[in-house]
Amino acid sequence: MQSTLPDTTDQDFDAQSIRDALRDAIVDRRLSPGTKLTEGDIGALFKVSRTLVRAALQALSYEGLVTVEKNRGAFVASPSPDESRQIFATRKLIEPGIVMEAARLISPSQIQYLRQLLLEEGRLTAERGPTARRAEIKASGDFHLAIAEIAGNAILLRFMGELVARSSLAIAVYGQSVVSSCGHNEHQSIVDALERRDAGEAARLMVHHIDHIEADLDLRERDPTDLKKALGALS
Repeated sequence: MQSTLPDTTDQDFDAQSIRDALRDAIVDRRLSPGTKLTEGDIGALFKVSRTLVRAALQALSYEGLVTVEKNRGAFVASPSPDESRQIFATRKLIEPGIVMEAARLISPSQIQYLRQLLLEEGRLTAERGPTARRAEIKASGDFHLAIAEIAGNAILLRFMGELVARSSLAIAVYGQSVVSSCGHNEHQSIVDALERRDAGEAARLMVHHIDHIEADLDLRERDPTDLKKALGALS
């Protein structure tokens, strides 16, 4: 495993902190879908036992971010096209309700905080390169989580954390754009609606926005075992 995790010198780690570090690396796309997560390698990086690593990987498997295969080990999850559709269908069911509740509760200071997030997102959008792209996707996810936090439902916030993380995996596997797949201008429109406390418009904009994210994914079914078809252009 390449060094995509934090410097572990002179730090003490438990299963939760290992889980958090791995989760951040997955969500930030520093660990790509399909990457093998070897217990021994991770244990050596964190200077901990395999037992702690195994507990961290199990926790991530419950979130759908890691798959554990018998006799093969653990891998960063690679969602199927159907699973990816379900992720975004779920977001369209629950995020309108979240943003409507946020419109009811939001304060001027929280509006200001969301606009600060948008400033940082806009700065990243203007940059180029894979590092900026990863940071931009994370900033986009943080925007959605901030709205969920404003809505004040801790259970939904945890659920949104999982959905945003799994959305990031789907974008990593199926995303087509080299620019943001989570439109910065659409985020601004949502904040404008929240500032007006227009719950219905905020919900409409959120559904449109999630539709736009999903539309950027190439979710066509493919048969990776059809070697003759895959190499037909060379014959």
